[in-house]
Amino acid sequence: MRILLTGGGSGGHIFPLVSVVRKIKEKLGPEAELLYVGSGVSIEKEVMQQEGIRAKYILAGKIRRYFSPLNFLDLFKTPIGFIQSLWILMAYMPDVVFSKGGYVSVPVVIASWIYRIPIIIHESDATPGTANKILEKFSDRVAIAYPGTQKYFESSKTAMFGNPVREGINQGSKEKAREVFGFTESRPVILVLGGSQGSEVINEAIVKILPRLMDNYQVIHQTGDRNYEEVVHLAAEQGFKAGREGYYPVSFMDLEMLKGAYALADLVVSRAGANIIAEIAANSKPTILIPLEHSAQDHQRMNAYELAKVGGALVLEESNLGENIFFEKIEKIMKDENLKKNMAEKINAFYHPEAADNIAEGVIELGKK
Repeated sequence: MRILLTGGGSGGHIFPLVSVVRKIKEKLGPEAELLYVGSGVSIEKEVMQQEGIRAKYILAGKIRRYFSPLNFLDLFKTPIGFIQSLWILMAYMPDVVFSKGGYVSVPVVIASWIYRIPIIIHESDATPGTANKILEKFSDRVAIAYPGTQKYFESSKTAMFGNPVREGINQGSKEKAREVFGFTESRPVILVLGGSQGSEVINEAIVKILPRLMDNYQVIHQTGDRNYEEVVHLAAEQGFKAGREGYYPVSFMDLEMLKGAYALADLVVSRAGANIIAEIAANSKPTILIPLEHSAQDHQRMNAYELAKVGGALVLEESNLGENIFFEKIEKIMKDENLKKNMAEKINAFYHPEAADNIAEGVIELGKK
């Protein structure tokens, strides 16, 4: 079966797509013939090479909600990408197309619709992105991750699947992780995640309250590549050396390190991207979510409040991220065992362990029609 994959530009699109692809390979074995069409950013190239997936890259115009000279240039990219997609599809002619969303998927999916190739799209967020709002009209099936997302799509072709997570993300070893991070068993652990790029806002807020945190807690702080040196410098000014006495800043964590960090964590402080939430849910961790203030379609805020509605997370807006209120919210959770237990149980409801398997089954079924 020939399957064309598209959607990307960030780890938020690529990692769930890979989870589905691995299940497709398990089910079809050598019958699975895969081609990925993306924008050619580095993470796409790296992951596709690692997974042994053939890839082609097209021009694609990003949809921005703010003024930028690039908006004018990108007007020309999408039509060119559409023509490129037509040529790729004519040569490859897949049985089915699986799209993970993102601006690069728009020309690919529309070109696929012209050739009458069956299309299934997946929406990770509580509020769909612009691309998937457009592409739903061209798709045969829509997989969603949040029940509330149903209202945005035609009900007859929409099904609730959840968000796929990376395999083994909830199987980290506490013992190994303590060795990696140099932590003791005597103090609880706070895991700080700013998304794949890191978050300057969260970094700054954590560093400001670090002296108070370090009295009682140990901290794993994922800073992002661009911000790592500055965070280490600012923490050192407050008397905390990287990797010493319970403070472990790291620019980026690979899967093994992240698994260990989740296993150790008693509380997670994080952005509210759909995939991070799914991984936290898989690990059943009490969470403070700090949604990105200007995320596309305000999707991070909507994701966060979907969890907050049922008691699965506490939400702090960037505008309320003052030193005292931030520290007080951390203390409120960490000092209340019943609250921690309740939050862990509620957030776990957003973990769908069969999501990748079920989406893969849907892709294969559609391809056989």
